[in-house]
Amino acid sequence: MRIVFYPGAILALTLITPAASFAQDTHIEAVRAELAALRSEYDARIAELERRLAVAEQNAAQATAAARPAPSAPSYMTGDPTFNPAIGVVFQGFLNANEGEPGEEEGFAVGETELIMNANVDDKFAAYLTAALAFEDGESAIEIEEAWVETTALPAGLSARFGRMFSGFGYENARHMHTLDFTDRALPYQAFFDEGRYADNGVQVRWLAPTDLFLELGGELMQGEGDPSGVGAHTLFANVGGDVGTGHSWLAGLSRLEQDSGQEVTGAHLVWKWAPHGNWKQRNFIFQAEYLENRIFGTDEGWYAQAVYQPIPRWRVGARLDGLRLVDEDPKRQTVMVDWSNSEFSRLRLQFTNNQTGPADVAEWSLQYIHSIGAHGAHTF
Repeated sequence: MRIVFYPGAILALTLITPAASFAQDTHIEAVRAELAALRSEYDARIAELERRLAVAEQNAAQATAAARPAPSAPSYMTGDPTFNPAIGVVFQGFLNANEGEPGEEEGFAVGETELIMNANVDDKFAAYLTAALAFEDGESAIEIEEAWVETTALPAGLSARFGRMFSGFGYENARHMHTLDFTDRALPYQAFFDEGRYADNGVQVRWLAPTDLFLELGGELMQGEGDPSGVGAHTLFANVGGDVGTGHSWLAGLSRLEQDSGQEVTGAHLVWKWAPHGNWKQRNFIFQAEYLENRIFGTDEGWYAQAVYQPIPRWRVGARLDGLRLVDEDPKRQTVMVDWSNSEFSRLRLQFTNNQTGPADVAEWSLQYIHSIGAHGAHTF
């Protein structure tokens, strides 16, 4: 069979093929445009429905609020939590025993029972109250430990606190008894401050620097002891800290307290914490140390260093060395403890101390319980 090629047919095929391809491309583009138009239309309809739903919900909320009877005066007994502060109570107690010289605090003792109340006042202020209920000389006594108001909306990293407060001096000073890792405060605080810590009436200002490294500067104007002017003490303190990887964090600081009575106390502290991958519930380790220098009629020095390790959940062991360098003596102690926490609200602690602060060494045993109910705020670093 002979195949004959016609030039006209070849030319026609050549012209028809691009035309068909162009028509197909045009059809695809038309379908895409129609799909985009439908999508845009549906998006607009969905947005309109969402807007109408939001308006309907807002109108319903306003109608509910308008239907609720307004109280003639603020009521603290209503179901509205606006006027209900967070309330918590911390119970503490001891069973003490001494081997050596008879101690004045042997036997059963009820420690300070702390009543804690705190809440936001409004969008600019928050308030905090701690009252210690204790037994002294066979009688009940109530002491206002802290009662202050703090700003929450100052600009540029500033905050201010006014009222009665634990001073920001040092590291252990601002911590309440139930948050300590041992049954008592370290020797320098017991020796240099009344009741083992410095608390006073006044104003505190803090500034947090806008840096990746934690940097905090602060100062206080306090009433002081027996000063008729009402401003007889002031403090300055600085803290710096940060994270090392995911498991380590640290904090270091310097503090200075001066009172018109003549007392001058300078302190330095260092805290190092570790937890694998930041998981504190499984294992953790805390090292804490402070050095204090007290000048009033002479120069006295005090220090302590302690370490607490949690090998498994709920169980911790710890050791502390603390001492003083006074004009004519160098008292010191060695303390070990083990505690068990059934939850964050309950703890039992057994502590042994080799006390070398008196004429003769005394072995001291203490079994402590700490239980809290109600609101329980987070502890500071």
